[in-house]
Amino acid sequence: MERHDLSQLDWQLTGWHPYFWVGPLTDETDLTLYPDIATVPAQVPGSVQGALRQAGLLPDWNLGVRSRECEWVENRHWSFETALPAEWCAGEGRKVLRCEGLDYQGVVLVNGRRVGEFCGVYTPYEFDLTDALVEGDNRLVIVFTDNPRSLGQAHYTSQIREEKERFSYFWDWCPRLVQVGIWEAVSLEVQEGDAITGLRLWTDYDAESGRARVTVQAQCAVAQARGLEIIVKGEDAEVAHVVVPVTQEVTAEVDIPGVVEPWWPNGLGEQPLYLVRCRLLGEERAILDEAAEIVGFRQIEWKPCQDAPEGAAPWICCVNGRDLFLQGANWVPIRENFADVTETDYRQRLELYRDLGCNILRIWGGAVLEREVFYRLCDELGIMVWQEFPLSSSGLDNCPPQDPEVVARWTGIAESYVERRQHHPSLLLWCGGNELTGSPESGKLGMGLPLDATHPLLAALGEVVGRMDPTRRFLPTSSTGPRFLADASEFGQGLHHDVHGPWKWSGDLAGWREYWDGDDALFRSETGMPGAEGADLIRQYAEGMELPADRSNPFWLHTNGWWIQWEDYLREGGDPESLEAFVDWSQQRQAEALAYAAAACKRRFPRCGGFIMWMGHDCYPCPANTSIIDYLGRPKPAAEAVGKVFRGEQ
Repeated sequence: MERHDLSQLDWQLTGWHPYFWVGPLTDETDLTLYPDIATVPAQVPGSVQGALRQAGLLPDWNLGVRSRECEWVENRHWSFETALPAEWCAGEGRKVLRCEGLDYQGVVLVNGRRVGEFCGVYTPYEFDLTDALVEGDNRLVIVFTDNPRSLGQAHYTSQIREEKERFSYFWDWCPRLVQVGIWEAVSLEVQEGDAITGLRLWTDYDAESGRARVTVQAQCAVAQARGLEIIVKGEDAEVAHVVVPVTQEVTAEVDIPGVVEPWWPNGLGEQPLYLVRCRLLGEERAILDEAAEIVGFRQIEWKPCQDAPEGAAPWICCVNGRDLFLQGANWVPIRENFADVTETDYRQRLELYRDLGCNILRIWGGAVLEREVFYRLCDELGIMVWQEFPLSSSGLDNCPPQDPEVVARWTGIAESYVERRQHHPSLLLWCGGNELTGSPESGKLGMGLPLDATHPLLAALGEVVGRMDPTRRFLPTSSTGPRFLADASEFGQGLHHDVHGPWKWSGDLAGWREYWDGDDALFRSETGMPGAEGADLIRQYAEGMELPADRSNPFWLHTNGWWIQWEDYLREGGDPESLEAFVDWSQQRQAEALAYAAAACKRRFPRCGGFIMWMGHDCYPCPANTSIIDYLGRPKPAAEAVGKVFRGEQ
């Protein structure tokens, strides 16, 4: 199979009033419908917003409250257009356009002919272009049309049906910037004769005996192929090499006869990786097609916390026979326009998390499945991944839909997630979503008790993981409860297993320290404390609205009023005229609070299994937020303070 990368082509972006891109109003008259936004160059992958800003047609939405000036973009239709080279389209075989990520809804045209539609950001799409192609160059257009009106933080989870990332509609750490565009790779596949059309891999490893195995599931188009060759190769040499009979569906278990080097999380050892290459062989071992993935070998077990209440879920993660305190941060996309994020952006932040001593990142359920490059870097750096399916609380109600149509659609999304990422050794577990609470029967508003796997949608997601990725843990939601939050008045009663919060503390930090000294939670999957961004960034983006840092200031209110600490600062005698003094006070308070909480939890190991901060990095230059890494990827003092705890330096 030939595969052509369309990112190397020249792409053009054009903006339209809705449906003006379709053509003349009637066949009888030449009533041309002209574009609203003239054509500009575009990158693929890339967002509409990024291309318009590059062309000078959008302001910098990070400045002041200028994101409001960009909200019109989501109310236009947008066409990405390129010419497919003649040599790519010539010859026999099916020509299939594969789009790994489209955001959000629209149609695909080839030479003006509609070849397919798409709706939803969570799964890839394939479009057969064969019958629409002509000799010579061919015009490919991907048109983005309508977007949901509102999916933001204040909503009803039970009513959400749209398959689109929610955070970009406003969350308490970013304003509204509804991305439109091609956010993942686009390729043209020429499918002729024998081909590997799908590949899934997973590994088994027994740390005590050293026994290792790779399971290969391959979907194949078979014409002349005589066998499927599977080669497992380490850094220096092959460790396994077999040829198995080939059919349309191949499942092969490849035992590794020697000893493999185990993959370790950050801080426990190295991260050796192995290449698994699959080849369709023809006569005289001719290679007809091939595909490959990277894997690692590690054993994950979950053990009960010491002195855990009867019936509590296990929260001690044991890797290759060694118990590990899970320590890290909650991950959100690096940018709201995440289509424009580069591998350099990923590497800079992930290496920082590695250096801080993190061994886990929780991928929050209000966004998307993180990219292949993210997982590849986590494999390399020893950072384990808690990947949530795309469901999140909404504040007004937090209970997912349960009607059969939605359950069926989200089942397909989960299958796609597992299929694309399960080969990565960094993938630790799957989770149904973020803060899903309440009762499907009562429709309870607000934050109730965490849901379990008896909810129809969460049960379906768990079934997918059990069927497709049975070696990994599935959690219905985070936190899992039985209490959503840990209330100090209930400490000692065995009610706090995996909990969220607190995220803020008013008044003297002596109360904060007392809270953590009495903590009895088995696991802390989301805990935070706000801290201001650096004074230099606040001045860079505030457009003259640096002070006062309170809700009367549009700049400070633009992202969210929750994390403003101005009243506490003034109460403690802060200087209302000095931005630097306020920032220093806020950042030091965040650093002291988070370091104390992290250390208190880690001291209790193995009675406590882990501590994950909300949140890791900013995707928008919030003047104050619970992040420990700022918009530019620079660590705040809190990151350095917690890093010392994580690395065992205090």
